[in-house]
Order: sequence, then structure tokens, then C-alpha cells
Amino acid sequence: MSGPAFATHEITNQSPSFEGLNLFLSDAALQDAVAREGAGAAAEELAAFGAEVGSARGFEIGRLANENPPKLRRFDQKGFPADLVEFHPAYHQAMTMSFQAGLHNSVWQHLAEPGARPAAGAHVARLAHLYMMTQMEPGHLCPVTMTNAAVPTLLKQPEIAAALLPKILSRRYDADFKPHGEKASVTLGMGMTEKQGGTDVRANTTTARPLGKGGSGREYTLVGHKWFLSAPMCDAFLMLAQAPGGLSCFFVPRFLPDRSVNPLRLQRLKDKLGNRSNASSEVELQDVHGWLIGEEGRGIAGIIDMVTMTRLDCAVASAGQMRLALAQAVHHCRHRRVFQKHLVDQPLMTQVLADMALDVEAATALAFRLARAFDGAGDDEGEAAWRRLMTPVTKYWICKMAPALGYEAMECLGGNGYVEEGLAARLYRELPLNAIWEGSGNVMCLDALRVVGQDAATLDSVIGALDEAAGDDPPIKASLREIRAMLSDPSGLEGSARQFVELLARTAAAVLLRRHAPPAVADAFIASRLQAAFRHTYGSGVGHADCRALLERVLPPGIT
Repeated sequence: MSGPAFATHEITNQSPSFEGLNLFLSDAALQDAVAREGAGAAAEELAAFGAEVGSARGFEIGRLANENPPKLRRFDQKGFPADLVEFHPAYHQAMTMSFQAGLHNSVWQHLAEPGARPAAGAHVARLAHLYMMTQMEPGHLCPVTMTNAAVPTLLKQPEIAAALLPKILSRRYDADFKPHGEKASVTLGMGMTEKQGGTDVRANTTTARPLGKGGSGREYTLVGHKWFLSAPMCDAFLMLAQAPGGLSCFFVPRFLPDRSVNPLRLQRLKDKLGNRSNASSEVELQDVHGWLIGEEGRGIAGIIDMVTMTRLDCAVASAGQMRLALAQAVHHCRHRRVFQKHLVDQPLMTQVLADMALDVEAATALAFRLARAFDGAGDDEGEAAWRRLMTPVTKYWICKMAPALGYEAMECLGGNGYVEEGLAARLYRELPLNAIWEGSGNVMCLDALRVVGQDAATLDSVIGALDEAAGDDPPIKASLREIRAMLSDPSGLEGSARQFVELLARTAAAVLLRRHAPPAVADAFIASRLQAAFRHTYGSGVGHADCRALLERVLPPGIT
């Protein structure tokens, strides 16, 4: 016999798949941040993009790209070096979507017209796209982020920038492996990390020898290795190497002017915890040709703008991933019944979800406040000060929070969260990355202390702005007094750098929520994050909050 006679049970009490929703229109905190921080004019475009990346097709592209990771082809069929990475078509579909939306170039569109000014809210609008795209598929955003972030460094060498900008400003994704002058568009990567140094790039041993006189814009050959070369199929890279005058920054294309392939010999692809769709490689530089950007010995100064902009993307992407973790947990708990109630109506679960919602609200608010500082830093010293100090502070705090929140969201789904068929397990493997990429937690804290120690005006500007915006709110005022007390003891500040940076981040988030979020959100965040005692877990500090109001803000009640 066959057919229904062998059906053992009816499937009930399972939540619907988390797909087919608009990632912009279903996210009140994101919509508010975009409008508040200067990109309200992009709302219609963002809504269309939110529908695309939140669709069943969008999430399927993300699944396929991660279940079919890239493969390295070191040699061709005759044994000649190939040094190619092959990707599943889903990866290229994701790249096409990001390129069409301008995630790699929209803040630089004004460079196509001499003398033009950046569009108002350009960084905020771009990052709102990124915040949603990282929920669909984060791995491919590595080359997207680096291409966007490379532009300020390229502009320091005008003749190189002039040749590349038309390709960077194109929104037509081109995956072909050929000289960049023959392509519709290009992507750029970065090569800084070496085995012996890691974060300490001054310990790099890769050498650069000038071909001829040397100097700014001139050709060198590089010999050495890179322990992490992310996105090795990029069309060019910015790399650090030791020139005769010290650590220097070089533009290294995959193809040379004579159309021969530059000898970047890919050794292997990293077997990573997460970020599976993206290729990260080790590479040997066998007399690789590169062109000096800026002066010899100024490599860190040359590449620091690229690093800073990737840190901004890390913070926003982690906030977006936190949002996805929370939204799917709330979605599941609204449908799953346990002990005759929906999970979302069980008091303990209600508090856990509401507590998580506070961190997502705060992360989103602080990330997009930082995005506005990038839009305004060129014209407003206050915005420039916020960018200098709050970039490491924001990256540290958001990226540190994200893995713990992702785990808690996974637990809300129970066994459904732990298996690879759903989003939660893949997301959980992804969440630690941004805290490590472009500066781990301690590096961010030391960068913040460096600003504090070297630039009193920047510190005074940020603290003064928070103090003014706080009004007469007693808990925030008390938090600001604590920050000032820590600053008054410079000798002890390094040892307590994490406490200082976290307190500054929580205080800044509290100010933003008090000024702009619904009272239920601001009251609960301030009570649990500034006034309450330390706690290890979610759900243990919001007993007096309006948890129902917090959860209705996460996903509108009509969203199923």
C-alpha cells in the first residue's frame, strides 16, 4: 500500500518560514533612524529594496550561496597557475543585487561630476540598504564594503583614482576575470594581515622594491605573504608592504598593463566558522607589481580611511544581523504554542524578547547616528568629532553584543534554531565576524583611548553634545558624571578601557533613545542598561518594562 494510509501525523504548531516580508516597512526602528538621520528622501527606494531582499527568493539566494561555498582552482588542466576562485551562481546574484542598489558606490556618485557635492544623507541611505542586505546574505558584502571604502585611499593618488573611478561608479556587476580596463565594473580588496603580526601591521615583513627611482605613483615589486586576503577575486587590492622608506600602501591589480596576470599565488581558502559564501585566502606575492599610493613610510596613514569606513559597515551590519535574529525569534514565538499559550504570551519569554529588542533598538539608533556623522564630517566639526571618537566606540559595543543576542534568539527557536535548515544557525556562525574584522574589541578600545589622549577638543565635543541632549534626565546625567570621573584618572584608563568604551556607548544610546524613541523603549533601556546591576542573560532586568509595547514595535502585529 502507499499514500495517505502511511501518513503518521499532521504537522501542526510550527511557525511559518521567515520570508516574504518587507525588511524596511516591517522595521520601525530602521524607518525612524533613516528619517531622523537625513535620508528620508530614500524611503520609497528603501521600501522597494526591503521587499526584494526579504522575499522568499532573496533568502533562497542567501541559502544557496552559503551551502555552496567558493572553490579554489590553483592550477589549470595543464599545470599552469590559475589562481581563480569559483562561486555558485547565487553568490553572483547577490552581488548583482548589491551593485544595482549602489552598495559599493552610492556615496561617491558625485565624483562623476567635477565640483559636485555628495548627496544629502548618502551614507545613511547606503547603510540602510546594507543593514537589510546583510540579513539576506552577508558574506558577499565583504568585497562590496571594501570597494566602497577604498575610494578615499585611491583619491590620494589621483592618476590611479582617475583610471578606476568610472569602473567603481558603474552599477553593472561584472564577474569576468580580465583586465579592469576591459570590464564594466570593478571590485577592490585589502591585504594587510600577515602571520606574525595580525593587528600589528608594523610587524609586516612583505617587502616592496622600487623599479627605478620609486616614489609616489611609481611601480614596485612586492615579495612576501598575506595571511588573510579577503575576496581574492577582486580586480585590485590595497596592500601594505615594507618599502625602503618604511611601511607603505600599494595599489596591486590582478592584471598588469600588458594584460598578463600579476603573480598573486593563492595558497588556500580559509575554512571559516561562518561567512561561508565569501572567499578569504592566503596568498604568496611572487614579485607582484604594485604602485605606491602617497609617500613611502606613510602606509597606515594611506589606508586608514579605508579601515575607518569598513568599521562603520561592520557596526551597521551587526545591527542588521541582530535585527534579523530578533525578528525571526518574535515571529516564531507568535506562532508557536507551549502550555496552552503562544510563546510570545508566556511571561518569561515576553521579557526575554523585549530585553533583546532594547539592544536592537539601541544598536540601530547608535549605528545610524554614526552614519550621519560620516555624512556631515566634511562641513561640521561636531560631526567630525563624533566620527573620530564614536567609530571605534560604536563598532566595539554593537559587534560585541551581537553574538550573545544571536544565541538567545536561537534558543527562542529551540531545536528549530540549532539545525542548519533555518536562518538562525547560519546567522549565529556569522555574528562573531564583525567584532574581529578591522579591529578586535581591544583594538577598538585602544583606538578610542588614543583619541581621548590626543584630541581633547574631540572628546569635549562629544561629551558636550551628549550632556546637552540629555536634558535633565537624572540617570543619563549620572552616567555622564561617571564617564568624566573615569577620564579624570588617565593612568587607570587603559586598564578599564572596556568599561569606559561600553559606558560611553550605552550612554550615547540612552541619549538617542530618550530623545527619539517611544517612552516605553527609552525608559526600559535606561532603567536596565544605566541604572540596573550587571547581569549575564537576557530577560532578567526588564520586569517593570512595558514588554508588550516593545514587542509590537519589533514587528507590527499584522506581520505574520
